[in-house]
Amino acid sequence: MIQRIQTLYLLIVGLISGILPFFLNLWVEVGGKEVFAQDEVMLSLVFYLITVLAVVSIVMYKKRQNQFVVNRLNMILNLFLLGFFVYRSLSLSGETVVSEKGIGMLIPVFSIVFLVLANRAIKKDEDLVKSVDRLR
Repeated sequence: MIQRIQTLYLLIVGLISGILPFFLNLWVEVGGKEVFAQDEVMLSLVFYLITVLAVVSIVMYKKRQNQFVVNRLNMILNLFLLGFFVYRSLSLSGETVVSEKGIGMLIPVFSIVFLVLANRAIKKDEDLVKSVDRLR
Protein backbone atom coordinates (compact mmCIF):
# COMPACT_ATOMS: atom_id res chain seq x y z
CA MET A 1 0.00 0.00 0.00
CA ILE A 2 2.49 2.65 1.10
CA GLN A 3 5.24 1.48 -1.23
CA ARG A 4 3.17 2.23 -4.34
CA ILE A 5 3.74 5.55 -6.09
CA GLN A 6 0.01 6.20 -6.54
CA THR A 7 -0.37 6.22 -2.77
CA LEU A 8 2.13 9.07 -2.63
CA TYR A 9 0.25 10.96 -5.35
CA LEU A 10 -3.07 10.47 -3.57
CA LEU A 11 -1.53 11.55 -0.26
CA ILE A 12 -0.32 14.74 -1.94
CA VAL A 13 -3.85 15.35 -3.28
CA GLY A 14 -5.25 14.85 0.22
CA LEU A 15 -2.77 17.25 1.76
CA ILE A 16 -3.14 19.86 -0.97
CA SER A 17 -6.93 19.93 -0.82
CA GLY A 18 -7.24 19.33 2.92
CA ILE A 19 -4.76 21.89 4.26
CA LEU A 20 -3.75 24.49 1.68
CA PRO A 21 -7.17 26.10 0.97
CA PHE A 22 -7.40 27.12 4.60
CA PHE A 23 -4.02 28.89 4.56
CA LEU A 24 -3.86 30.25 1.00
CA ASN A 25 -6.39 32.86 -0.02
CA LEU A 26 -8.73 31.96 -2.86
CA TRP A 27 -9.34 35.55 -3.92
CA VAL A 28 -9.18 39.08 -2.57
CA GLU A 29 -12.35 41.14 -2.64
CA VAL A 30 -12.46 44.79 -3.62
CA GLY A 31 -12.28 46.03 -0.03
CA GLY A 32 -9.02 44.16 0.48
CA LYS A 33 -10.66 41.30 2.40
CA GLU A 34 -9.01 37.96 1.65
CA VAL A 35 -11.40 35.04 1.15
CA PHE A 36 -10.29 31.63 2.40
CA ALA A 37 -12.07 28.28 2.09
CA GLN A 38 -13.42 28.45 5.64
CA ASP A 39 -15.22 31.70 4.78
CA GLU A 40 -17.37 29.88 2.21
CA VAL A 41 -19.14 26.82 3.66
CA MET A 42 -19.79 25.09 0.32
CA LEU A 43 -16.20 25.52 -0.79
CA SER A 44 -14.86 24.05 2.41
CA LEU A 45 -17.26 21.10 2.05
CA VAL A 46 -16.05 20.47 -1.50
CA PHE A 47 -12.42 20.61 -0.41
CA TYR A 48 -13.16 18.19 2.43
CA LEU A 49 -14.97 15.86 0.02
CA ILE A 50 -11.95 15.88 -2.30
CA THR A 51 -9.72 14.99 0.65
CA VAL A 52 -12.05 12.20 1.78
CA LEU A 53 -12.17 10.74 -1.74
CA ALA A 54 -8.37 10.74 -1.91
CA VAL A 55 -8.11 8.95 1.45
CA VAL A 56 -10.80 6.44 0.41
CA SER A 57 -8.85 5.79 -2.76
CA ILE A 58 -5.69 5.14 -0.74
CA VAL A 59 -7.54 2.65 1.46
CA MET A 60 -8.92 0.82 -1.62
CA TYR A 61 -5.43 -0.32 -2.67
CA LYS A 62 -6.51 -3.95 -3.15
CA LYS A 63 -9.28 -3.04 -5.59
CA ARG A 64 -7.45 -1.21 -8.34
CA GLN A 65 -10.46 -0.83 -10.64
CA ASN A 66 -12.55 0.76 -7.88
CA GLN A 67 -9.61 2.96 -6.95
CA PHE A 68 -9.42 4.09 -10.57
CA VAL A 69 -13.16 4.97 -10.58
CA VAL A 70 -12.92 6.89 -7.28
CA ASN A 71 -10.03 8.90 -8.72
CA ARG A 72 -12.11 9.69 -11.79
CA LEU A 73 -14.94 10.95 -9.57
CA ASN A 74 -12.42 13.04 -7.66
CA MET A 75 -11.17 14.53 -10.95
CA ILE A 76 -14.73 15.43 -11.96
CA LEU A 77 -15.30 17.10 -8.58
CA ASN A 78 -12.06 19.05 -9.02
CA LEU A 79 -13.16 20.12 -12.51
CA PHE A 80 -16.46 21.42 -11.09
CA LEU A 81 -14.53 23.33 -8.43
CA LEU A 82 -12.19 24.75 -11.06
CA GLY A 83 -15.20 25.75 -13.17
CA PHE A 84 -16.70 27.53 -10.16
CA PHE A 85 -13.45 29.43 -9.62
CA VAL A 86 -13.33 30.47 -13.29
CA TYR A 87 -16.99 31.52 -13.16
CA ARG A 88 -16.37 33.44 -9.94
CA SER A 89 -13.35 35.23 -11.34
CA LEU A 90 -15.04 36.17 -14.62
CA SER A 91 -18.50 37.17 -13.39
CA LEU A 92 -17.64 40.07 -11.15
CA SER A 93 -19.86 42.62 -12.82
CA GLY A 94 -20.12 46.23 -11.82
CA GLU A 95 -16.63 46.50 -10.36
CA THR A 96 -14.56 49.54 -11.12
CA VAL A 97 -11.55 47.99 -9.44
CA VAL A 98 -10.42 44.56 -10.53
CA SER A 99 -10.34 42.09 -7.65
CA GLU A 100 -7.28 39.91 -7.24
CA LYS A 101 -7.23 36.18 -7.73
CA GLY A 102 -5.49 34.21 -5.03
CA ILE A 103 -3.07 31.35 -5.41
CA GLY A 104 -5.68 29.07 -3.85
CA MET A 105 -7.59 29.01 -7.14
CA LEU A 106 -4.85 26.78 -8.57
CA ILE A 107 -5.35 24.03 -5.99
CA PRO A 108 -7.82 22.05 -8.19
CA VAL A 109 -5.33 22.17 -11.08
CA PHE A 110 -2.58 20.62 -8.97
CA SER A 111 -5.02 18.06 -7.60
CA ILE A 112 -6.09 17.04 -11.10
CA VAL A 113 -2.46 16.63 -12.18
CA PHE A 114 -1.66 14.36 -9.24
CA LEU A 115 -4.87 12.38 -9.75
CA VAL A 116 -3.95 11.78 -13.40
CA LEU A 117 -0.50 10.60 -12.31
CA ALA A 118 -2.08 8.28 -9.75
CA ASN A 119 -4.45 6.83 -12.36
CA ARG A 120 -1.52 6.22 -14.69
CA ALA A 121 0.29 4.31 -11.97
CA ILE A 122 -2.85 2.30 -11.14
CA LYS A 123 -3.27 1.42 -14.82
CA LYS A 124 0.35 0.36 -14.98
CA ASP A 125 -0.12 -1.91 -11.94
CA GLU A 126 -3.27 -3.40 -13.43
CA ASP A 127 -1.50 -4.10 -16.72
CA LEU A 128 1.36 -5.75 -14.86
CA VAL A 129 -1.00 -8.03 -12.94
CA LYS A 130 -2.84 -8.97 -16.14
CA SER A 131 0.41 -9.80 -17.91
CA VAL A 132 1.51 -12.05 -15.04
CA ASP A 133 -1.87 -13.81 -15.11
CA ARG A 134 -1.41 -14.58 -18.81
CA LEU A 135 1.84 -16.41 -18.08
CA ARG A 136 0.15 -18.89 -15.75
